[in-house]
Amino acid sequence: MRPNVLPLLLAMCLSAVPVAVAAPTDRVLVFTHTAKFRHDSIPTAVSTLRLLAGRERMVVDQSENPADFNAANLARYAVVVFANTTGDVLDAEQQQAMEGFIRAGGGYMGVHSAADTEYDWPWYGRLVGAYFRNHPDGLQFSRVQPERDGKPEGTFWPVRDELYNFRSNPRGAVQVIATVDERMYQGGTMGADHPIAWCHAFDGGRSWYTGLGHDTAVYRNRDFQMHLRQGLLYAAGRSNQC
Repeated sequence: MRPNVLPLLLAMCLSAVPVAVAAPTDRVLVFTHTAKFRHDSIPTAVSTLRLLAGRERMVVDQSENPADFNAANLARYAVVVFANTTGDVLDAEQQQAMEGFIRAGGGYMGVHSAADTEYDWPWYGRLVGAYFRNHPDGLQFSRVQPERDGKPEGTFWPVRDELYNFRSNPRGAVQVIATVDERMYQGGTMGADHPIAWCHAFDGGRSWYTGLGHDTAVYRNRDFQMHLRQGLLYAAGRSNQC
């Protein structure tokens, strides 16, 4: 009786099929060092970013160590997130490494007090888009209106958070993606056009920033989570839409 050659032929065919190589996993460095005010929401911000990144098959590393800003280490990452950083957090050499990371095509994502960071580093000010000026007292309600190409897009969503006023209106230098309505709260100083989130291509890389993220509870807001998710996708170069 002839031996059954089917298993042998099947094995030979399978061995000839190229094995798909998994795409490299994007790594995200979430930097939370503070030199001034420290937000109680930092642990929640990190856990939320870790959850959102994990859903997109990204891996998050958190760091409080400015020494991690060196060329060799930053080359491991697709995105660097400044999550509620404050004050002067990097020295001149570390700043140079961050600039090199962006110029090599890296992505930056700033959350809330990332705009209250590095006032004496003009390149960073251009990267983040606008510096923090002040904020109204306490947590207040407003509504976030998404926009595209300078026009409202989709449905607004409610938010209760610390609502920053910025030193300048970044519109014209960045793509504004959301505004807040100053008519709904006290202490806004930017008028009818109050950008709260934006993105832009910058110096060879990508930058995305949101002024929201002060309060721990806001990270449970599903609209805010989707907001952060889109920031991660844009900063990582996975989406041209921010």
